[in-house]
Amino acid sequence: MESKNETQVAEFIILGFSDFPNLQILVFVVFLCIYLVTLMGNIIILTLMCIDSRLHKPMYFFLSNLAFLDICYISDTLPKLLVIFITGSKIISFLGCMTQLYLLLAFASVEFYLLAVMAYDRYVAVCNPLRYSVIMSKRVCGLLAISSWVAGFLDILPHVVFTSRFSFCGHNQINHFFCDLQTLLKLSCSDTSIIKIIVMTLNLFLIMGCFLLTLTSYIYIISAVLKIHSSEGRYKAFSTCSSHLTVVCIYYGTIVFVYMRPQGKHTTPGDKLFGALYNAVIPMLNPIIYSLRNKDVKAALWKCARRR
Repeated sequence: MESKNETQVAEFIILGFSDFPNLQILVFVVFLCIYLVTLMGNIIILTLMCIDSRLHKPMYFFLSNLAFLDICYISDTLPKLLVIFITGSKIISFLGCMTQLYLLLAFASVEFYLLAVMAYDRYVAVCNPLRYSVIMSKRVCGLLAISSWVAGFLDILPHVVFTSRFSFCGHNQINHFFCDLQTLLKLSCSDTSIIKIIVMTLNLFLIMGCFLLTLTSYIYIISAVLKIHSSEGRYKAFSTCSSHLTVVCIYYGTIVFVYMRPQGKHTTPGDKLFGALYNAVIPMLNPIIYSLRNKDVKAALWKCARRR
């Protein structure tokens, strides 16, 4: 790896979905709809958290953080892609590309931490219901949320710092719809072996650490639920975790499927479709899952609709 920045490119060209020239309008409409639905869904969630006093609880405080995160996450990539469709200008500056890469990875990292914190919140609610309000006080919830955001943005710094110091030797065509780390590593003419090891190690610690915290919380939750004698009590206890558990399964399942696949030398249309899945579809699904599977959110939404 180069010890100093010898990058010969000042800008990159994002090819987007040029593999499908006859489907440009359809792809544009699909991504525009995904973006609008995501914004609308998460803004509704945030609005309900603010106006309905029944949702002023730790669980919904973390859900509002997740909703805000999803808005930031999808807004980091899709607006640029939509601009490419409308104007045809596929150019992004080197600084803009590194900024997009950093924010994208940071938001993904924050989501891992938030999902782990939300699992701990559900553990306290199910296993220590009498002390829940004491353990999950406003101060504790605030510290957990802030720690998730700060840790997520700090964890990802080495990825972008090393990548920004690579030499690209005139190779500036990104065959993706955003500045993807793996694609940039394939473009670089520097030795990327060190950064690949660093990325793999840091990602492994992040994902496995958050996964183990989440898994441990749910082991205790399931153990506590099974001790409840009435089926109604077990259903009520587990229903408080069902939305979060669904989101966890989808998020971890998608990440594992995307990154555990063998990486070829060139980006394929399949890589772009999988990238769209975890960059665009998941942020759209989160508010839908929480609104459809959570009776408090549904009640607040219905109350708001009746007022209007």
